[in-house]
Amino acid sequence: MKNPGLYILAGMARIAVFNQKGGVGKTTTALNLAAALSRREARVLLVDLDPQAHLSAVHGQALGTVADSIFSFYQDRRSLSELEIEWRGVGRLIPAHAELIKVDSIFGKGPTILNRLNQGLNELGTDREEREVMIDCCPFLGVLSLNAVFAADRLLVPISSDFLALRGALQVERTLQALEPVLKRRVERRYLLTRFDRRRNMSFEIQKRLTEQFGDEVCETVISENVAVAEAPACNLDIFSHAKTSRGAQDYAALADELVEKGFF
Repeated sequence: MKNPGLYILAGMARIAVFNQKGGVGKTTTALNLAAALSRREARVLLVDLDPQAHLSAVHGQALGTVADSIFSFYQDRRSLSELEIEWRGVGRLIPAHAELIKVDSIFGKGPTILNRLNQGLNELGTDREEREVMIDCCPFLGVLSLNAVFAADRLLVPISSDFLALRGALQVERTLQALEPVLKRRVERRYLLTRFDRRRNMSFEIQKRLTEQFGDEVCETVISENVAVAEAPACNLDIFSHAKTSRGAQDYAALADELVEKGFF
């Protein structure tokens, strides 16, 4: 593993960890990539935008009242800065709540609500220039996911190493292409293979097909199937705090290396 002290991030970014398919490692990737960046002395703000609130649950002390969650940002117009809490070894977190599931029905899909998160992050002021923002998206396309896409500079799309996930990746690409006329820009993205089993030829076949489809937008780093990665959330820990010498820790450190070196952050 390279010395974290050698890394200087080129510029602060907003990264949405996005896929319309569940079970591909979005929350795990958001958490462990944030922890990897924090080990490089970056300042990271995690935004849990999933009503399932899995990221907030891993924190261990974040699942409080709805008034202290990002739902209050939408419902009561509380500022994001009021909702941040500390996450040792990772950065800071704006927690989610199950009430987020109501955002679509309460607020509709007009331009004001779709740009709400973008506006809220802009209102953080100069702090936005000093921190990486990582948004953990929900696994379906609705107001919350669109908020993340509209607010993001770039997207990281985890893809589990199975053939159904390949279909999911194509669906994500079609969705992003459909949004580009509205966004008036092409959002830079990277596809990340997760749950990669080196004992199975299928994993390498999926990697080959994904690279044929998306070329340089596929991360060279893969996240291996690893027991420690699966265990860490149950201990309310990121992979580095739980098992810093594990293959999972090595993979997420390598992913941070790659993304920083290529200017993604």
